Amino acid sequence: MTTTTMAPDPGTMLITGPTSGLGRALALELAGRAPSERPDLLLVGRPGDSLAEVGAATRAAGATVREFPCDLSRLADVRAAATAARDLLATSAVRPLRALVANAGWMTPDTRVASADGHELTFAINYLAHAQLIGDLLDAFTPPARIVLVGSNLYSPPRFARLTGSPGPDWRDPLELARPATGEQPPGFRAGGVAYANAKLALMYYAHELQRRIGDGINVTVFEPGIMPGTSLGREFGPVLRALGRVAARLPGTASPSTSAPALASLALDDRWAHLRDGAFVVIDREVEVAPIAHDREREARLWEATAELLTERPAAPAR
Repeated sequence: MTTTTMAPDPGTMLITGPTSGLGRALALELAGRAPSERPDLLLVGRPGDSLAEVGAATRAAGATVREFPCDLSRLADVRAAATAARDLLATSAVRPLRALVANAGWMTPDTRVASADGHELTFAINYLAHAQLIGDLLDAFTPPARIVLVGSNLYSPPRFARLTGSPGPDWRDPLELARPATGEQPPGFRAGGVAYANAKLALMYYAHELQRRIGDGINVTVFEPGIMPGTSLGREFGPVLRALGRVAARLPGTASPSTSAPALASLALDDRWAHLRDGAFVVIDREVEVAPIAHDREREARLWEATAELLTERPAAPAR
């Protein structure tokens, strides 16, 4: 598909979660663009061979790439990655920062598990880590710039999702959402599904409040990549559920990282989407109206306030 980019120089794009799934496909999609449409890439992902491999693959395709090993469950790691990226941008080792794609995601069936900072792990990785990273980098962007949050329709499950038993959110005060569960937890994926839906609803609220506070120059949108079963998102679930996901991935109407990555790349860079802001919700390649639950000024303001409290620096617990 032929596209035109949002500016003569696409600058630099930072991507979280580039080691597998949609994030890896996005990095490779961008690296494969024509040189005039190809951004420099800052890849923030789990330390290990997978990060090195995607860095090598995108570099071999012609992109200028820097990898930042980062455990998103540790806010100290997130802060360090943001500092390293700022330093790199300040020295002009890469082009100006024009886009950030908050792609990394996590879903666990056990909501009693805490991050290194003591937060419920699904909320910590899907929401808090990205709020920390974006906050630390806001003044490093060069307008016009874009922030794309990878969301999910599960913030308000559509009919097909409800039919499959996918739970919706159970919104509470953000300080409570960030608190790991205690006591016995029933088997299955319901508790984890609710936590995931809460985190994705938080991203919707955050997108709206972030846009109000940063004003013009940086546009904020939310991207839904489509129904994408069988990815590593559910790697913490048991073998039966993982096998069902692999089967579902072959059904008509489902998306895949390779089919959704070009749409995500376009949303982050191309002129077609330059007008979108205010947390506009894009499902693959179509802007859609969100459910009423996604707009709540009181919840959005409270989330912003609570997020500042949750991100207050504190000593991290020892690595698990």
